[in-house]
Amino acid sequence: MSVPLDRQLAYLRLARTDQIGPVTFQRLLTVYGTAEKALEALPELSQRGGRKRPLRAFSMAKAKAEYGQTDALNGRYLFWGEEGYPTGLQALPDAPPVLAAHGHSALLEKPMIAMVGARNASAAARKMTSTLSTGLAAAGLVIVSGLARGVDGAAHQAALESGTIAVIGNGAAHAYPRDNTDLQNAIIEQGLLLSENPPDTAPQASLFPRRNRIISGLSLGVIVVEAAQRSGSLITARLAGEQGREVFAVPNSPLDTRCLGSNNLLRDGAVLTETADDVLNVLRPLMEQREMDAREPLPPKRSEMTPTVPDDSVRALIIELMGPVPITIDELVEAANAPVSTVHLVLLELDLAGRLTQEPGGKISLI
Repeated sequence: MSVPLDRQLAYLRLARTDQIGPVTFQRLLTVYGTAEKALEALPELSQRGGRKRPLRAFSMAKAKAEYGQTDALNGRYLFWGEEGYPTGLQALPDAPPVLAAHGHSALLEKPMIAMVGARNASAAARKMTSTLSTGLAAAGLVIVSGLARGVDGAAHQAALESGTIAVIGNGAAHAYPRDNTDLQNAIIEQGLLLSENPPDTAPQASLFPRRNRIISGLSLGVIVVEAAQRSGSLITARLAGEQGREVFAVPNSPLDTRCLGSNNLLRDGAVLTETADDVLNVLRPLMEQREMDAREPLPPKRSEMTPTVPDDSVRALIIELMGPVPITIDELVEAANAPVSTVHLVLLELDLAGRLTQEPGGKISLI
């Protein structure tokens, strides 16, 4: 069942509003139940949190313009909490609120494996990537990567016929790098292109590390074929570990600096990978479990009631207990001896006023 247009526009407005990131977006929907109710609450929430001027939501006109751009590119939107959103991303605390999908969204229903590696990949790495990608695709896995030069491009190219998913850090109206333009078009035709950004978003260095969490989050595991010590591929591997995904690495020559990072992953416990079977032996039980879980998907928890506004004394106590030292929300709830819903509502107020910092591991601190 497709999401009605008015609800899609409400989601877009909420997701694109300044000061609302993935964590805040999820918290708003959990508390208010719908994007429409959350949008209505934004001005008052931000003022109660200490913002001098009420937070203004992303305009309807801009939301309609973005929707029109995506539609003109034959894309559609996937929204967190709605049917069709990738199951693997749904439970992530920083899951993208909105994904623009261009191509065959049905690929998201299949088990996925990510393949990443050096942009200046060696000939041996490209050959290994192609061999692994072909073998894993033949076994029913969808290959996910980032459409960069080198390993990413080789992984996509080898899996085109069976369907591959590219997660890009820019908007779908741009092809980056330019020499992958034909490959990007082929992926849209035969596979799937995903982006969390508006279609006219130009390539920016800061956006590419963010898309890595989507690559790993979609997948049962991540294979690092070849990576230097400070490679972006290692970010994807780290995120995979934090998300509870399997990490695989291909062993390479210690004489090649392009391999030092991937070799270090093996020292840290990554699965040594020389053939597709090395990956499949680990993933088959996970693929079976995924199939069982897909039969009974759990929807995200949402409130059916308008939350009660906490009184000033409770709000003051919660703020007093916070400071520059990061703490968990559970610790804050215990210290304040307040209902979880009340604490979450105060945190929303502070967040929308720009006074809250979200730390790694779910901790929070006051600015």
